[in-house]
Amino acid sequence: MDHFLYRDGILHAENVPLPQIAAAVGTPFYVYSTATLTRHFRLFDEALAGTDHLVCFAIKANSNVAVLKVLGDLGAGMDVVSIGEYHRARAAGVPGERIVFSGVGKTRDELRTALEGGIRQFNVESEPELRAISEIAAGMGVVAPIALRVNPDVDARTHEKIATGKSENKFGIPIARAREVYAEAARLPGISVVGVDVHIGSQLTELAPFRAAFTKVAELTQALRADGHQITRLDLGGGLGIPYTRSNETPPLPVDYGRMIVETLGDLGCEIEIEPGRLIAGNAGLLVASVIWMKSGEGRDFMILDAAMNDLVRPSMYGAHHDIVPVHEPLPGLEPAPVDIVGPVCETGDTFARQRPMPPLAPGDLVAFRSAGAYGAVMASEYNSRPLIPEVLVHEDHFAVIRARPSYEEMLARDTIPEWMA
Repeated sequence: MDHFLYRDGILHAENVPLPQIAAAVGTPFYVYSTATLTRHFRLFDEALAGTDHLVCFAIKANSNVAVLKVLGDLGAGMDVVSIGEYHRARAAGVPGERIVFSGVGKTRDELRTALEGGIRQFNVESEPELRAISEIAAGMGVVAPIALRVNPDVDARTHEKIATGKSENKFGIPIARAREVYAEAARLPGISVVGVDVHIGSQLTELAPFRAAFTKVAELTQALRADGHQITRLDLGGGLGIPYTRSNETPPLPVDYGRMIVETLGDLGCEIEIEPGRLIAGNAGLLVASVIWMKSGEGRDFMILDAAMNDLVRPSMYGAHHDIVPVHEPLPGLEPAPVDIVGPVCETGDTFARQRPMPPLAPGDLVAFRSAGAYGAVMASEYNSRPLIPEVLVHEDHFAVIRARPSYEEMLARDTIPEWMA
């Protein structure tokens, strides 16, 4: 469920009509619903009720500080994969003890900064990283809490570019070598082994891969305890998918996911961490764009929007589907016709949908991309010197711009011409 509904024929974000926002900020823009963010976080929190747990939002899905504050104020932790994301979490008021630092390529400067600012744990991806943490923490006179990320060699059955738990993926330590690496971690100064970490991929639409991975984690935890390690925390990553189309996708519900976690891991007495991103933010956001032209081609028609692949790259990068709907509800009896929905970037890949049935639309009409709250604005660029688009947060009947569109002057001011060229 989300809070983007038609009222009197106009699509609203909570109680705000989208044309009102478009008139204020121009198109294209992203808009997020506070009510939807809140509801989706609580679904995960309630799914683990009765267990010792922390729901850490995966910042890579949506890193706007206002969005992070909405979730942080609800008690969410944060999963970060760079020191930039760490600073965003802290700017949103999230304390270090609720921040988990993941990521395969943490630098020494990033590790040191997180230790100075406070961190819940590092999810360690390799032996060289483990040794670097030990060296830095010991030199600072502190102890770094760590969990080792194990690669369980489980096929997540998702897009190959977002699968992370197979043996050929770059992530984690092979689970067959985990006991050996945990033994080294226990011997190193400045290290406190607190748990096991696993994450097998993103946009999973069935529970079986999770169950297979978590069963391996349970077996490993028992083996590590037999080796004398105090494993008190299990970080299970994220990855639960969302329905990008309202017709044929039915991913598992958080309550079913939570029940499966308890079934596979509940008897270990560990604190559970999960790191959802897409399911919290994805359906909490829309991308709103205007039609520039309707163009007839050889054997097909094109709807050319002012949004482009630099604003929402998922269709171009992953072949991803987003439902695209008119902001003004079509009148009854108007037959949809197939069109290619494209942007103005000088790339054939700047295509959002091919032969998508759409009602008749004209230049200036507004359309909304559903399920655009995750991996939308965070992956945007200024390709073709197109400014990053505004982000807007709605709460009930009011809205605020939470990231403004830069002017061309601001964009140009970031470039400098060397003195010797002046």
